[in-house]
Amino acid sequence: MSAAYPLPAAVARRPPRRTVVRLWLPLTPILWILSPFPLVLAPLGYLVPPRLRPDPFFLVFALGELLLSLSGTIVDVDTPDCLVQIRIL
Repeated sequence: MSAAYPLPAAVARRPPRRTVVRLWLPLTPILWILSPFPLVLAPLGYLVPPRLRPDPFFLVFALGELLLSLSGTIVDVDTPDCLVQIRIL
């Protein structure tokens, strides 16, 4: 029967399935847990010559604010073969 009624190429061959990957990165809780370490090490920043360094504690808090502001960010990477969605918590 298949020789008498050949199927069109679009029906006979199924397109390959796209891989979907969803990742959740819990960065905010990890940063809260690790936050005492930069604060403890910040006084070592005073060993750098004064003209080369900003205030070490200002630097630690500014970097912490930047990393905590990433919470709620969704990053989509879309390619023909794969869809990757990264959600930063």
